[in-house]
Formats: sequence, C-alpha cells, structure tokens
Amino acid sequence: MINFTINNQPVTAQKGETILQAARKAGFYIPTMCYLEKTTPCASCRLCVVETDKTDGLILSCQTPPTEGLSVSIDSDRLKQERTNIMRLYDVNHPLECGVCDKSGACELQNKTLEFGVSAQHFSAKDQHRKIEHWGLINYDPSLCILCEKCVHVCNEIIGDDAIELQFGGYKSSVIPKNSDKLDCTFCGECIAVCPVGALVSRDFQYSANAWELTQIPATCAHCSAGCSLMYEVRHTSNSVAAKEKIYRVTNDFEHTTLCGAGRFGFDFAVDGKKDKVELAKAVASVQNATAIRFNSLITNEEAMILQLLKEKLGLKLYNEEARVYQNFMSAFSSISGKVGFSGSMDAIKQSDGIIVIGGRISTDNPSVRYAMTTAARHRGAKIVYMHPLEDELLQNVVTQFVKYEVGTEEGVVAMLAKTLLEGIDLSDKIESFFNGLDEGYLCAESNVGDEEYARIAKSMARAKRKTLVIGSDVLTHKRAENIAKLCALLESYTEFSIVVIPPSVNTIGVSLICDLDVDNGSDSVVGYNAAGDYIMGSLGDVNLVLPSLNSQEGTFVSINYQVLPTNVAVAYEGYTLNDIANVLGMIAEYTIDYTARLPISKGFNGSSFDDLGNFYSTLGEDNRGYFLENVDIEEVGILEEIDELPEFNGTVVYRCNPVNQFNGYTARSEQLEKEAALRGSAQFAAAAKISDGDKIRVEFSHSTQERIFKLDSTLKGTIALVPAYDIEFGGLNEQYRFEKVKIMRMESES
Repeated sequence: MINFTINNQPVTAQKGETILQAARKAGFYIPTMCYLEKTTPCASCRLCVVETDKTDGLILSCQTPPTEGLSVSIDSDRLKQERTNIMRLYDVNHPLECGVCDKSGACELQNKTLEFGVSAQHFSAKDQHRKIEHWGLINYDPSLCILCEKCVHVCNEIIGDDAIELQFGGYKSSVIPKNSDKLDCTFCGECIAVCPVGALVSRDFQYSANAWELTQIPATCAHCSAGCSLMYEVRHTSNSVAAKEKIYRVTNDFEHTTLCGAGRFGFDFAVDGKKDKVELAKAVASVQNATAIRFNSLITNEEAMILQLLKEKLGLKLYNEEARVYQNFMSAFSSISGKVGFSGSMDAIKQSDGIIVIGGRISTDNPSVRYAMTTAARHRGAKIVYMHPLEDELLQNVVTQFVKYEVGTEEGVVAMLAKTLLEGIDLSDKIESFFNGLDEGYLCAESNVGDEEYARIAKSMARAKRKTLVIGSDVLTHKRAENIAKLCALLESYTEFSIVVIPPSVNTIGVSLICDLDVDNGSDSVVGYNAAGDYIMGSLGDVNLVLPSLNSQEGTFVSINYQVLPTNVAVAYEGYTLNDIANVLGMIAEYTIDYTARLPISKGFNGSSFDDLGNFYSTLGEDNRGYFLENVDIEEVGILEEIDELPEFNGTVVYRCNPVNQFNGYTARSEQLEKEAALRGSAQFAAAAKISDGDKIRVEFSHSTQERIFKLDSTLKGTIALVPAYDIEFGGLNEQYRFEKVKIMRMESES
C-alpha cells in the first residue's frame, strides 16, 4: 500500500494504481473526458491533470502512480484555468447541433462545457469538409468527433476486432477503418457506447428519440450465458391512450461492462399476447394429458421451478437435452472436484496470464469470454492456447498457439493435456496408474496432436501465475463427455488452473440445477414450451398459446459465473404466462417471481425474494446484481474410465456454428442483426462435396434435412463447413455433438 494525500486528506493506493484510480476510490472527483476504467489510459484529453509537490508542471493523473508521501492537489485555481482552456479548445468550431444530436442530454462535452462555464468560443479554426460515414449499423460524423480515442482503445483492447484507428492530420484527424475501405468488425456497438459525444451513433436509433424521453429498465441479456448487464431504454410509441412501450435502444454501463452486438442490437423480439380463456383451457388440458414437457433454456429460474413442481405434481417427464447434457457433465465433474460448480469466472479469465481453450468456437458461442480473453492478452500479456478442429479468425489477434485436433478426439486430447499439465505433481496411485496406462502413441496419432505441441503448451503455462482452462460446449454433447469432465476436474483439483465450462444458453445452468431432467425418448404426448411438441406454447415459432418473451418477463437467470441475476419487464405483455397455467393446475402464486424465494437452497440458491435483489454496478465497478450461488460440497466418488477408441469422421463433415451476433430464435427475429443462413465452407470442402459458390444444396443430417445456399469462405480451411442453427424454428445447436457427417446434394435450379 502507498500512502499519500489529496487536497491534504490521507489516501492509500495499491501498488499499480494511478492517482486517478486512488482518488475515485477515496471519493475525490477529477474530471476526465477520454478515460475508460476498463482500458489503458488514452491520455488524450488532459482534463485529469493534477499538481504535486514533487513536480513543477502538471501531470496526468490517469497514468501516473502515486509515490509514498506525495502531496496532490486536484482543484487549484491553476488547474481550473487549465481545464477551462482545454474545454475551450474542445469547443472550437464544434457544430452546435445539440437540438438534433442523439447524444444531447447524455453528452460529456455538454456536461464539461457547462461545468467549466465555457459560454463563448475564444478560439476558432478553419472549417473542414467532413463527410459523414455510414458503416452498417454505425454512423460516424467526424465533425462531432473530439479524437478522445476511447473507441479505438475499446475496439483493440476489449473486443479484439482492432477495426478502427486514428488517421492523424492535425485538425483534419478522424477515426477511420483500419486496413480497409469499409468497417470490417463484429458490430458489437461498444464504440457507440463509449463515444462521449454524438460522433458514433446507432444507425437505427439516430433521430428517433431524445435521451431524456427514455426510461431505463435494468435487465440481463437473454442471449448467451454470460449474463451481461444492460439497460432497455423504452418510451411510449405515441401519446394516445392505446400507446404501447417500445424498446428504442439498449445501453450498458460501459465503464465496467461490455456488450456484444446481439445484446445491443438484438432487442426487438417481444411478442404480443391476449387472454383467450378457450386457448388457456386447451393448454391446461394438454399439460394434464401429456406424459412430458419439452422446453429449452430460454426461460427464467422461476419458470424452471414451475416446470419442476408440475413434474412432481402430475408425474410428467421434463425434456431439455441441452441442459441435461450440461447437468450430466457437471455431475461427473463434481464427482472428482467435490463441488457443484467450477472455480473459474469471467473475472478469472480477465486476470489470467495463461489460458487454454478447448472444444468450442468461443467467439460466437460466448462473445463475452472472447472479450475477457482479449482483455487478458492486452493487459496481462496472457499466453492463449486455442485447441479445436477449426481455426477461428476472430481470435487471431490474441491466440499465441493454435492446436488443431481431429474431430471427435476430444477425450484423447484432454487426457494427454491433463497428463502434460499434471506432470511432476503428487497424485494418488490410481490416478498415476491411469496416466501411466495411456497409449500415448495411439492418442497422438489419432488426434493428430504431437508430443511437441503438448510440450509447448506446458512451457507456456509453466511461466503463468494465473491460469484458466475454458471448456467449450462441443464436449458437453460428446459421447464420452462424462469422462472428459472428470479429466478436467483433475486439473481443478491438483493444479492452479481455474476451470470455466461454457453453458450454451442464457439459463442452461439454472435449468440444470433446478430441474430433474429425463432422457428425451420422443414420447408421443408432449407439450412443447419454445420447443417441438403436440401442443406448443411460448414466444418462439408457430405456437398454439403465446407466452411472453424474455424481455417481457420478471425473473432470474444463472450466469456462467454461477451468479443469480435479475431481469425486468421492458415491454408490457397482456396475455397469459406459465404461472397462469400453473395456477389453474392448483399451484397458487400471484406472480411468477413469487417462486424466486423458493429456488432450491440445496443447489446453492439463498432464498432471497426477487424484490431484494440488486441490479446495478457501483461507480467503482462493484457488481451489485443478484447474488452468487454457494458452491456446495459433494462427495468425491468419481472414477476415471479407460480412454475409449477415438472415432473417425471421414467424408463430408459440418459443424453447427451460428454466425456472429446470432444465437437463437430471438436474435433471428431482430431487424438490425445480419441474417447469414448459408452453409459456409472452404474451396477444399467445396471440391470434396462437388459443389460451387452460390449453389442451392440439400443437407441430410441423421435426424433432419435442410436446404441451404452454399457460400465459399476464404477464411476457412480444411474440409469442414459451418452450418447455422439459429434460423431453425426451435434451434438444435447444442442438443447433439456439433460435428456431424452429412450427405450434401446440389439441387437443380427451378429455372
């Protein structure tokens, strides 16, 4: 700890903290324009200058650490004059477009101009012609840009796209696409969020509403399992009595959180409903007469609890294959680790200097994990090993070692990886015997991963002090998933690795903890809740009874951090809910959120009521949303099984993988998100399948058939193609092993 003073008041700072960070923690205000807590200091605005007793000139508090005994002044007359002059320069010829600017009312330039009393322009500069750029979902007006560099830093250091840069040219300087004529990025929109003025704006939001007209609804993103915090910003569509709320945009606390494009732009998936007593009666009768309810993980914990209680009351089976395989994986994991959950978290990934990822296309499965990896690489110098049959172009800026293994050989690869990382550690005789019995030559030959690659991994990780192993969702549906889980748990138990297992959907973990799930045997009498069935209810696809979507519900999810997170109603819903059906069946509760306090304490829930859950970040970035599950102890009874014969996937193989910003039927419904539904493959794949770019093809899977357009993708290598699942009525991405051998036939054109 370092002791110093700010305005003669004692302050302490941890080693590595800057004067600005220490001042904020101590409650002192130092103005900034370009500073972002989650990136390295931009150091371009100079508003954060302070005086010290050890320096003659002014210093930047955003990048200067304090020293023992330092005396700092943060608001002297000299500093006020300096900051006022800086604001006068910022305001030089800044277009007075506040009346129509989307940032008006939430503009840092406005705020600081008023704060420092700049009521007139003391300087001038020659006006420049500055063309407004239209970059897809993002518009850029260089005449409004103050060159703070926030957008550049967040794109490079947090997102990893590294898609924009500053073009220096004095007063003509502007932000431009990097190494491209047009913006080539994943359109997360984080540059819009951090822009302090109206230079970078959302194309679809621009000129549609003023900041002060919008009501902010705190919620949790309904797409991937990261549980990202967001604000639905809503207002009535008109002043009439019949006016309805509409979501105009999504924002986030950009100082401390990050959103992907699906979270920011994929918000318009609400459905309309009405109360039809006849249809409600049909739904109730269908549940009473059914043998099972099939559902997906796009539901709240409270709804999962209702389904579990219906099972117990009516003797129903519950089908959710995605959550069931996750449940089985974690059960096997726990049998070795002795804990219900895993030890890792998103923060653990960010703080890591050594990361191994195996068995998942992280950049599209869970963008927040990608952002955490980018943060670790940029801020911690993390060595990142990515192990998968396919390279991922979106990870090329951070991955230091790509290890390509053959499809289906994950059990052998994880066994060899565990043996490598456990080398030299005192293990039990049984575990030692297991690893000594591995046929290393066979495993290396069949997986196509040699000893030298494992040795390189060991060398990279040996230097790391904080290490994380990320397990992707590919392995959850592998036929040997449970043994893979036990091998991963050994690394958590015996090494310094923290483990993160990627859940496929927003509430896969919650469902797996709350529901007693059955093997889906295709029973004839099934009610579907956002899933296939004889009678279907929900907010996805063609349903018999419409129920509210997740942005029209109150409730909670369990995120990848094993954190119970609340979400709120953004768009009012007039129809029935699952709770209404449960009430008719004798399970009386006034509201769905009455079940929040009844979530199973034996699985780590703490009995809190919904209204007692916080849903905000503090000014210092402390997460005050919901609560973390208790990691309950479990008896360690797991036994490692002998490695099975590794399978071969020859011929035409596809990988179920959604494109960027697409996850499910909700994102497929969004107007702003790009719809890419083609089968994408390399030239090598096209030659093997005897198809060409633009061909209409039929793809025959083991349980279904799809018609797609084939698109040649120069970024892909090998003979595996990518096929999406978000556009299928009820998904199906994570219910079976994501690689599959298929038959592909070119269809004759209708002409």
